Amino acid sequence: MASKSRVLYIGITGNLNRRVFEHKNDLLAGFTRRYKVHRLVHFERFTNVSSAIAREKELKGWRREKKVQLIESENPVWEDLAELWYEDVPSFFGVKRADPSLRSG
Repeated sequence: MASKSRVLYIGITGNLNRRVFEHKNDLLAGFTRRYKVHRLVHFERFTNVSSAIAREKELKGWRREKKVQLIESENPVWEDLAELWYEDVPSFFGVKRADPSLRSG
């Protein structure tokens, strides 16, 4: 995930839709909320958790330039790949995406 200013965050999850929603709505305290990391710019799917963890560690060990090259190889303008995921859904986890009451701190 990335912010508009291209601050990067790498993580793994068993539920990408839920995790992206949490980041977009600042539901998780910490780095992604502090740096407004709300855009999904790259993702990879794995069927094996061990493989996903190994890949996360690999990516986190890369220099920023290599991470940027990976993103731009498939998403050259850093488009938010999840921009429209919640647009037509009236409620996701019981709250609306743009609800300002979701953002705290």
